[in-house]
Amino acid sequence: MSRSRNAVLERFFTALISGDRPGVRDVMDELFEAQVPAERIVDHLIWPALEQIQQRTRADQLSRLSQQFATRLLRSTADQLQPRYEAQAGRDLRALVTTGTDDAEELAGQLATDLLEADGYTVQYAGGGVANDELVAQIGASNIDRLVVFGSTPDTVPATRQLIDRLHAVGVCPHLQIVVGGGVFNRAEGLAEEIGADLWAADPVALVTVMAENSQRRMTADQRTVGRRRPAAKKAA
Repeated sequence: MSRSRNAVLERFFTALISGDRPGVRDVMDELFEAQVPAERIVDHLIWPALEQIQQRTRADQLSRLSQQFATRLLRSTADQLQPRYEAQAGRDLRALVTTGTDDAEELAGQLATDLLEADGYTVQYAGGGVANDELVAQIGASNIDRLVVFGSTPDTVPATRQLIDRLHAVGVCPHLQIVVGGGVFNRAEGLAEEIGADLWAADPVALVTVMAENSQRRMTADQRTVGRRRPAAKKAA
């Protein structure tokens, strides 16, 4: 990231955690006036700011008040960006996006949802806290093509693992592609493969590219570790 971009990010982040609404608007107005594409704003400003919020929260370096100031201001900013994305032709594919229950994780899911919709997907956004049985039923009822679990917190990984296992066990939408990204999947190398996801992406912008370039990729049954028992250790003679 260039020095000027770093300066903008620092200024933006400071305004976010201070609850400085005019300060946040000033930064966004300057970017809009400079005709910076909305996708680039997400990639170089919104997502890095969100990651900083999550990192500092995990390290107990951010108060609850500052964290809520920041995530709520970022949510309103994301709403401003949504109509500015460059719309692509429809893909005739339906996606369901779900997340962890944390505010920041749900915001990450919103960014992913908006970008996928701009890229031509018909998207339903569930957010966090929805029971797996309801998600499985919705996937079947809406004939979903892509399940996206984005920005999942460590606490939701077991439920995500169970969801993937359940989907494979009951055979709902055999064509379904399962994609995970952000959150804990960025911090735990190999976790996406371990729980049986077909694809993984680091951030919302990358998610769109990864899904477009790997539309046919599916994990084979022998590649999935979900629900598979590890070999029992041999007893010493």
